[in-house]
Amino acid sequence: MSCAWSQPTHTRPVLGAAQAPAAPPSRPRGVTACPSAALVEAVRSKPASSGRAPRSDWSYCPPVCATALRAPRLLAAVRTGRSEWLGWAEAPPLRLVREAKMAAAATIAADEAERARGRRAALSFAAIAVVLGLPLWWRTTETYRAALPYADIDGLGQLPFQLAVPVAVVFAPGSVPGDLPRPLPFRDVQEMEISVNLRTSITSRYETVYRSTTAQEEAALDVATAREADAALHLLQDASLGALTVYVVPETSSHLPQGINVYVGKHRSALVRAGGGLATLRTRLQQLTQVMSFTASSIAAALSDRLPDGQLGPDARRHLKSSLGYEITFSLLNPDPKSHAVDWDIEDAVNRYVQPVLDKLSLVANFSVDSQILYYAVLGVTPRFDKESSSFLLSAHSLPHVINPVEARLGSSAASLYPVLNFLLYVPERSHSPLYIQDKDGAPVSTNAFHSPRWGGIMVYNVETPASPQASLPLHVDVDMVRVMEVFLAQLRLLFGLSREELPPEFLLESPGNEGLADWELDRLLWAHTVENIATVSTTLTSLAQLLDKIGNIVIKDDVASEVYRAVTSAQSAMAKLAVGHLHSAFQASKEAVTSSERAFFDPSLLHLLYFPDDQKFAIYIPLFLPMAVPILLSLAKIVREARQRKKEPTKMD
Repeated sequence: MSCAWSQPTHTRPVLGAAQAPAAPPSRPRGVTACPSAALVEAVRSKPASSGRAPRSDWSYCPPVCATALRAPRLLAAVRTGRSEWLGWAEAPPLRLVREAKMAAAATIAADEAERARGRRAALSFAAIAVVLGLPLWWRTTETYRAALPYADIDGLGQLPFQLAVPVAVVFAPGSVPGDLPRPLPFRDVQEMEISVNLRTSITSRYETVYRSTTAQEEAALDVATAREADAALHLLQDASLGALTVYVVPETSSHLPQGINVYVGKHRSALVRAGGGLATLRTRLQQLTQVMSFTASSIAAALSDRLPDGQLGPDARRHLKSSLGYEITFSLLNPDPKSHAVDWDIEDAVNRYVQPVLDKLSLVANFSVDSQILYYAVLGVTPRFDKESSSFLLSAHSLPHVINPVEARLGSSAASLYPVLNFLLYVPERSHSPLYIQDKDGAPVSTNAFHSPRWGGIMVYNVETPASPQASLPLHVDVDMVRVMEVFLAQLRLLFGLSREELPPEFLLESPGNEGLADWELDRLLWAHTVENIATVSTTLTSLAQLLDKIGNIVIKDDVASEVYRAVTSAQSAMAKLAVGHLHSAFQASKEAVTSSERAFFDPSLLHLLYFPDDQKFAIYIPLFLPMAVPILLSLAKIVREARQRKKEPTKMD
């Protein structure tokens, strides 16, 4: 671009006028052209405070020149001179100052807009992190814990047990006492408190119905013996579990032997001799109902976990704990197979003697039976030789040391889910024969056997020594399974707590026969196991609730919660059934409660070792969230400082 000069003979337009200048005329003589790019760069590089730019032999071009527009600082430098351009007069300095201030204000406004944009970005990031990030992280990492009935669980341990026993007292003709309070039939209820502890109370309620015999019952009683009467009356009785029927016969009845006033049969009925009025009858009825249903000692044994040792009897902890199933193992131990070839028909013996008992106990639990023969299995205790009797003796204090070595060879309880009952038949080796067991007083035990509480029993079976010392070995031995099974069945009754208690001499109990236990003994076992099951459920659920309350990061799934609710509901239903005398349904509900509580307690998801403690969680999350959180926190802190500074600036200006 070039400019030409002429004399200023006309009015010069003002800089920034809207009218565009005409085409530049030719340059006059002696007038130089526009400044070069080098001169413009030199002027632009000078500070604005350096004063006037040096004049040359040419005048400055107007600021509208393209070269000057490419160097904005040139405008500030050319304020010092005044040139006369073609159709142009230099703008006054005030206009340039105003434009400079406007440019500075625009720069400040741009900087403020940039800072505001930064503040909005920081606040947006912080808002997203707080509003979206934290809830999302909390939701995705929280421990799911289904609701549990903690109040109901705590209430199970405090609910009172009410055990109702339905009793029917039937008077035969000629046996009705004369001092009855009202005519037959009528009802009477007697309650008795059984003290257990401060939190557990048991009330036994005997709901007695007094009535006369029916025509069929009179015909059934018209027999010679009490055993025949019991068998005939069994067909007419109510088959519900836990219900008792007592038949009162005349004092001169021939059903009962001389000196016997109470006869207890194999089923759920008994014969009582009349005499002595209503008070004597009620005393005999009270003794009879405790024999055929439950006693304070049997209930205390069922609640042994809640009682201190001082309040328990010597046999309270000797019975088997209630379980959903049991495994019975019959083992033949032959430590000297070179001398004895022992043969036992265990399969036939189990079918003839054990299976009828297990069929009756199948209502209580599930049973499985197996057998094995162990060779070269010794007792682990060296017996003492007695010269007087020429036999070997095992004293009572050495019997506990027999169990551990033998149990190590059995191996049956290693993979079992249920308690294992071990019944061992030990044939002594030839060098220790015959072998006898002594009691605490040093007298030989008649059965030559002993049992270990909650484990099983061991019987020593001696082999007769051959008359001729030149007899060929091994000797063939056929085991007398009748004698062996009598001992094992007696030990089985002891393990289940079915031992006969001491009774008054006027009581006569009928033998259960091949079935192994009477019907009323089964009821007695069901009473104890039902109470024990409810107590076990309460203990299990209380322990589970305490564990989950202590360790807050354990996941409680819905299926675990449903099992807990089912266990609580079943336990409450069992207690309600006991209160109305429905023993069978109460026992079934208690079994369901035990099953559900065990499933909930042993659920694999409740293993606390699968979860991290809080300090490990912090060690994991801090390296992830700290690099992201530090810039956001610093930006927020800067925004707070700037806000405080803006509030203080008006005060400083004043």
